[in-house]
Amino acid sequence: MAILWRTSALAQRHAEIGGELEDWNGMGTAWFYDHTPERAKADYEAIRTKSGLMDVSGLKKVHVVGEDAAYVIDRVTTRNVEKIAPGRSTYASILDSRGLFIDDCIIYHIAVNSWLVVHGTGTGMEQLTTVAAGKNCSVIFDDDLHDMSLQGPKAVDILAKDVPGIRDLAYFGLMQTRLYGKDVMISRTGYTGERGYEIFCRAKDAVEIWDTILEKGGDDVRPTQFSTLDMLRIESYLLFYPGDNSETFPFADGTPAGDSLWELGLDFTVSPGKEGFIGAENHYALEGKERFKIFGVKLSGSAMDQMEMNARVHHDGKDVGVITYGLSSELNGYSVAIARLDPAVAVPGTALTVVQPDGTELAATAEEMPFYDQDKTIRTAKG
Repeated sequence: MAILWRTSALAQRHAEIGGELEDWNGMGTAWFYDHTPERAKADYEAIRTKSGLMDVSGLKKVHVVGEDAAYVIDRVTTRNVEKIAPGRSTYASILDSRGLFIDDCIIYHIAVNSWLVVHGTGTGMEQLTTVAAGKNCSVIFDDDLHDMSLQGPKAVDILAKDVPGIRDLAYFGLMQTRLYGKDVMISRTGYTGERGYEIFCRAKDAVEIWDTILEKGGDDVRPTQFSTLDMLRIESYLLFYPGDNSETFPFADGTPAGDSLWELGLDFTVSPGKEGFIGAENHYALEGKERFKIFGVKLSGSAMDQMEMNARVHHDGKDVGVITYGLSSELNGYSVAIARLDPAVAVPGTALTVVQPDGTELAATAEEMPFYDQDKTIRTAKG
C-alpha cells in the first residue's frame, strides 16, 4: 500500500465530485472522478475544445535560492541556466552518472538568485540537495505551494477577465500577479499540448481560486481528472517518467533500467555544447548507440481500436517493440500510441502489426510525433 505523505488542499473538492484519491508522488491525486469512458472522453474533449482545470499539486516544487543557486541547477540539469532570464522558464532533463535519464523538470527563474524547479517522480530534488551541499545555496521543498493547471483554447479568455497582460505572456513565460485578490505566479506551461497556464498559489488560497475559475468560466471549463493527461500527452509527444521508460518496460536481456536521451528523443533538452552537468560525458558517448527509439504508431485506415499498454509491435513477423500508451480519439479521427521500437523500424511509414494482449492483430504504421499540433502553433499562440 502506498504511503500518502502529502495532501492537496483541494482533496475535499475532488471527493465532492467523486474523485478517488490515489497515490501519485506521495500525494492523494484525483486520477478519476469516475471510471466511465464517457467521463474520460468528456474531459479530454473539454481540454481540446474549451478548457479543463486540473490539480497537479503532486508535482514536487523545489526552491533553489542563494548565490550558488544557478551553479547548482546548471550542474544537475541539461540546460544552460545562464540563458534563462528572470521571468522565463525551460524544460530540462536530469541524468545519472551513466548519462541515463532519471527525471525531468521545468526550471523557473523567479528573480536574481531565486529559482523554482518543478519535477515529477524522479530523484531531481535529491540531486539538487547533493550538489548544493557546502554551497551558498538552499534547496527548499515547498508543499504549501499548490499548482492548478488550466488548459485549453478558452483558458486565456477565462484568465484575461482578471489578469491584465495575460494574453501577452509568451510560451514558457511567467508572471507574478494577483488572481481574485490572491497572490499567484502564473506560468504559460502545461502537459497537454494546448495553450494553457499553471497557477501557483498558497494552500490556503487554492480552494477559492479553484471555485472561482469554475464559476467564472461557466460552460467553457470543467474540472478534469488526472488520468486525462495520459490521453492528451500521447498525441502531443509528452513523455511520462517512468511510464514510457525501461523502469516500466524492462530490457529483455536483463540490462539495468535506464534510457538515454537519444533513445527517448529528449536530446533537444541539452543546451548546445553544454558540458559539466552530471552524466555529460556518458550522454555524449551514447549517441548512435540507441537500443530502441521512442516513436509513434498509428493504426492504418479508419481503425479506431485503442492500442493497449504492453501490446507487442511486430514487423515482418519479428517482435520489434512495445506500446507504452495508446489513445483512440474520435475528435481527431485516429488511433495512435507511443511505443518503444527497434531503431531499424522507427521510420515513418514502416508497416507494423500491433498484437494486443488478447492476441488481436491490428495493422499500423510507424509515424513521427507529435500527432497533434505538429508545428506547435496552438500551444505557442499569441494574443
